[in-house]
Amino acid sequence: MTKTIFLNRATPPHIVTLVVISGLSALNMNLFLPSLPGIATYYRADYALVQLAVSGYLAFTALLQLVIGPLSDRYGRRPVMLAGLVVFLVATALAPFAPTVESFLVVRMIQASVVTGMVLSRAIVRDIVGTDQAASMIGYVTMGMTLAPMVGPALGGILEDLFGWQSSFALLFVLGLGALLLTFADLGETNLNRSPSMLKQFGAYPELLRSRRFWGFTLTATFASGAFFSFLGGGPFVATAILGMKPTELGFYFVFIAVGYMSGNFLSGRFAQRMGITRMMVSGCIIASFGMMLSLLLFLGGIWHPLSFFGPIFFVGLGNGISLPSANAGIVSVRPHLAGSASGLGGAMMIGGGAALSALAGAVLSVETGPYPLIIVMLVSCILSIFATLYVLKVERSLPATARTR
Repeated sequence: MTKTIFLNRATPPHIVTLVVISGLSALNMNLFLPSLPGIATYYRADYALVQLAVSGYLAFTALLQLVIGPLSDRYGRRPVMLAGLVVFLVATALAPFAPTVESFLVVRMIQASVVTGMVLSRAIVRDIVGTDQAASMIGYVTMGMTLAPMVGPALGGILEDLFGWQSSFALLFVLGLGALLLTFADLGETNLNRSPSMLKQFGAYPELLRSRRFWGFTLTATFASGAFFSFLGGGPFVATAILGMKPTELGFYFVFIAVGYMSGNFLSGRFAQRMGITRMMVSGCIIASFGMMLSLLLFLGGIWHPLSFFGPIFFVGLGNGISLPSANAGIVSVRPHLAGSASGLGGAMMIGGGAALSALAGAVLSVETGPYPLIIVMLVSCILSIFATLYVLKVERSLPATARTR
């Protein structure tokens, strides 16, 4: 692969570009979270309906990934990435002017096209480097992109208090335009072995689904990230309705999970190539489970404080930061020639599971139940991620080194 030269479209993209386009996708997910109660008030809608801006968005993101991966394998990473960013900009410009909650949710679903940044950054990394090095590089990319969700909710809370919820979408439009210009200037094509047809790429899905290792990596990513998506779906309600926090305060407490995730990404970048992806996955999943067990014990012990919820969330972020880069590297490495399709299919399954858990968390919560339903959903998801990782280890130990694509 040609050496990377920044702002040169004839070479692979610089890591800064991958961080920016992945970070925009992450920021779009959580910048407006502190505004969810305010959006519900603005449209005079139930919180459960407005919460579809999270769970419905995740579901639509999952569906898009089924198409994005094969499209990039057929037509290349660059044109698909640019098209996704353009659609995102159009939807973002329309969101503040939506006249009804239903039209707002439709535009919000179209915004999901920004997921091209997250999906294709993984495929691009795998185009450039090998499996263990991919886990390390993905770790560094996600560590950098975590800066966006680290400041996103806090910034969103401030914008909500000062200017209203529409201001978050104005900021997203400006940042999206900057990301589009950077991508146009720097993203060189990395898919040098394009598929001859879309049908062949969609036909690759059965091949991926027959791989036990693909299932193991995908389920690990699904359940590990499921705890985070559950947190996105139910966390704002727990914070505002149960713990009595203001939007600005909620935004700053989101820093706990972001700092944890960034720390985990740093550890992944440092140690994934040395330790191997399966050991990283096991370690991360155990750490995340510990965090949710700690939160449950604190509330059962009568310590009803924001730190009882958001403090242990740090360990969920830390665990995910350690495990997810390795799980994602495993997903795109099971069939290297199908990296884009594998990233899309694995991402769709991961985000689809996250959407279901997010909707479940939002549905079962009430002031009467307290935070317990959300904590239990997150804890169970973390524990299941451990079992999924153990399945990967079992499969790999049963196969010779030359047969680890089965």
